[in-house]
Amino acid sequence: MKKIIIQLALVIIVGFLGYMVYDSIMQPVRYQKATEDRENMVKERLNQIKVLQLEFKKIHNRYTANFDSLIDFYNNAEMPLILKSGVVPDSLSEEQALKMGLITRDTSYVAMKDTLFKDVKDFEIENIMYVPFTHKKVKFEMETGTVERANFQIPVFEVRSYKKDYLAEINEQELLQNDLLLMEADEKYPGLKLGSMVEPSTDGNW
Repeated sequence: MKKIIIQLALVIIVGFLGYMVYDSIMQPVRYQKATEDRENMVKERLNQIKVLQLEFKKIHNRYTANFDSLIDFYNNAEMPLILKSGVVPDSLSEEQALKMGLITRDTSYVAMKDTLFKDVKDFEIENIMYVPFTHKKVKFEMETGTVERANFQIPVFEVRSYKKDYLAEINEQELLQNDLLLMEADEKYPGLKLGSMVEPSTDGNW
C-alpha cells in the first residue's frame, strides 16, 4: 500500500513538473499571440481616427483634439462626391478635355456616415475614443498643433495608447513588465501611436 502511494505521488509530481515546463514554454507564445491580437485591434481603431481626422482637415483646414468634434463631424458632415462623364483622349490632359467640353465633372454631397466605415462590422462611432480591451475606461490621448515647414504652419495631430492599458488583463504580466522595461531602455514609446507633434506625418509607430 505504501509503495502504491509513493508511486502515485511520483506520478503527480512528474505530471506537475511536466505541466510547469510546458507552461513556461507556452507563456511567451501566449504573450506574443495576445499582443498581436490586441495591437491589431488598437491599430484598426487608430486608423479609423486617422481617416476621420483627414476628412475633418479637408473641410476645416485643421485637425481636432476633441473626440466629441470628430463624432459630431461623422454624424453630421457631408463629403463631396465628384462625378465624371466622358473620355479623356490620350493626347490631352483632363483639364484640357474639361475646357474643350469633352468631359464633364459634377459635384454632389453625401453624408459622411453613409460613406465612411461602411465595410466595418458593427462600427459604432461612439466607441472611437476608447482604447480596445479597456472596457471604455481608458481613452486615447489625442493632441493637435502645427509645425513650421518652409515658413508655412502645417497642421499635425498625434493619437496615443499605452501597452499597459490594452494588455492590462492578460495573465503574462511579468513578460509585459519586462517588455516595457526594454522599451524604456531603448527609448521607445511604450505602446502604439499615430501621427506626430514634431513632424507633418500621419504614420503609425508600427
